[in-house]
Amino acid sequence: MNFNKKKHSNNTLLHLYKQLLKPRMIEEKMLVLLRQGKISKWFSGIGQEAISVGATIALQNDEYILPMHRNLGVFTCRNVPLDRLFAQFQGKLSGFTKGRDRSFHFGTKEHHIVGMISHLGPQLAVADGIALADILDGKWEKKRKGKNTHRPSKVTLVYCGDGGTSEGDFHEALNVAAVWSLPVIFMIENNGYGLSTPSSEQFRFEHFTDKGPAYGIETILIDGNNVLEIFDTVSRTAKNIRNKPHPVLIEAITFRMRGHEEASGTKYIPQELFKKWAKKDPIDNYEKYLVKESILNKKLINEIRDDIQNEIEKGLEKAFSESMPVPDTKSELTDMYAPFEQKVINPKGKRKSEKRFIDAVSDAIRQSMEKFPNLILMGQDVAEYGGVFKVTEGFCEKFGKDRIRNTPLCESAIIGAGLGLSIAGYKSIIEMQFADFVTCGFNQIINNLAKVHYRWGQNADVVVRMPAGAGVSAGPFHSQSNEAWFFHTPGLKVVYPSVPYDAKGLLNAAIEDPNPVIYFEHKALYRSVSEQIPDDYYTLPIGKAKLVSEGEDLSIITYGMGTHWAKEIVAEFPNVSADILDLRTLLPWDKEAVAQTVKKTGKILFVHEDCLTGSISGDIVAWITENCFEHLDAPVMREGSLDTAVPFSPPLEENFLPKKRIKEKIKSLLEY
Repeated sequence: MNFNKKKHSNNTLLHLYKQLLKPRMIEEKMLVLLRQGKISKWFSGIGQEAISVGATIALQNDEYILPMHRNLGVFTCRNVPLDRLFAQFQGKLSGFTKGRDRSFHFGTKEHHIVGMISHLGPQLAVADGIALADILDGKWEKKRKGKNTHRPSKVTLVYCGDGGTSEGDFHEALNVAAVWSLPVIFMIENNGYGLSTPSSEQFRFEHFTDKGPAYGIETILIDGNNVLEIFDTVSRTAKNIRNKPHPVLIEAITFRMRGHEEASGTKYIPQELFKKWAKKDPIDNYEKYLVKESILNKKLINEIRDDIQNEIEKGLEKAFSESMPVPDTKSELTDMYAPFEQKVINPKGKRKSEKRFIDAVSDAIRQSMEKFPNLILMGQDVAEYGGVFKVTEGFCEKFGKDRIRNTPLCESAIIGAGLGLSIAGYKSIIEMQFADFVTCGFNQIINNLAKVHYRWGQNADVVVRMPAGAGVSAGPFHSQSNEAWFFHTPGLKVVYPSVPYDAKGLLNAAIEDPNPVIYFEHKALYRSVSEQIPDDYYTLPIGKAKLVSEGEDLSIITYGMGTHWAKEIVAEFPNVSADILDLRTLLPWDKEAVAQTVKKTGKILFVHEDCLTGSISGDIVAWITENCFEHLDAPVMREGSLDTAVPFSPPLEENFLPKKRIKEKIKSLLEY
């Protein structure tokens, strides 16, 4: 292994050695503790330490790093307190996730680290979002201080293993970074195996650097065991990126000297590879080099080891002295969401205008863009084209392309970028062209946006707009009612207005809320309903239902298009009066309002456009029977769409939708 000292001082070379040795010594201790049953799992980075250490030291302390589970050196180089790190490994309260997540699945803004989730890929898009925030910061600083102002960019470095690059997130993140010229270093740790699967069964190319020309980005191949080569390469690359933002892919060739995690062992790896790579050990080789250069000697080595060992033991002593967490159900539930006490904002003036549903949505976005300068809107065709439904028409001219951003067709990357923007202090609205397409970004919503605050206290200030619903002959992939998918996910808020007044007020409220909100808009309502609504900015309370009409004979609980069906069909019963309760917010839903209407009429019909099986109505009806049973005068009934995909042909779609069946259900309920 060849080391090139270049102009590095002896202090720099020694600092690299100390930082290289520390994660190795911690790992050796963790393996002992694992055998003793004092920690539950360990993903070893032995043999790969140089990649974490060299890259981290090369960056500035306020530049974000997104590590994986073999990058202990990132945390130690960023001076994360060892007692908290060890408490994290043990699931203690003083760990960064309060015992809620494992080993390196956490972030710490204090140290500019954003941890991974288990899905090996989503962190790449989050890095794009952090880097985008830096680009925007730089442009706005230039606007404030003048065109001649030069503000160097901040580099964001994100790690990915060779196996993880097979995920679609890898392609999406690299493509977005290239298209937007984002200052990101994609560090690929190529250790030859994805768990037990060798590279030959993961991809056909020889090196990841071959991919660079296809994405239009620079790529660099380095020895992942040579800490000086890594340090120099990342230092040089970062300097170039700061001066002229652009993405770079660095492939570090290395080898994992232990199993994927300790329980998996290494029998699947040819044993001769361990002999070959043991000779390339990053610490042994660098230590020998420093001794040869008279920078290091046996006495100094022992002193350094003693210092590190003492630091480890002190950290362990403090971590071990802490008891395991005592569950507190209230805090567990509360911490799913970032603290936020909504204060409803009334319109300043009394002026109103007739607005269609689509106009109300557009109004809300425009006024929120004016209210929050850090609000970014992203989606397919949302800029000059104005979106497929023309909700954002004219926005590009008013707010500029930095804030109204067309995106490639990559839902996962854009939702992940939304989280990255939030980490950097921005808000974002992400438009799904159709709600159906959210399946391509499902992982980012369910496992990143929804869980991040519970895991390590980072909010996800993201609104995902979802044009949904059938009745427009759009077929199975442009018509689904998929709100129930998100209703089941703690950490999200789900809003579904039915009229323009609610659409504007609730969208403003969703954007104001620092938590992730899935905001549904029934596209068949866009141009079919209108009403007088305030011209000024206003918000409505998230989590509060609205009684659309009042009656005594029965209650219809509904939302979205169901609200309009209910009003229309009840009008066909001149001698019947009904409560029609529009939930408006599905998560959290208004238990108090539901209980009140149940107690009032005793006869309940739940109506929605979604299919019945696995729908929201099933959960709420179960709650009614459990909590309001003594107030019921009849079985709680439900009506929804057929348990099929949404058909294209108008007669088939009409049969699929529940509208014609609602009348019979009302008759049945009244006769009970």
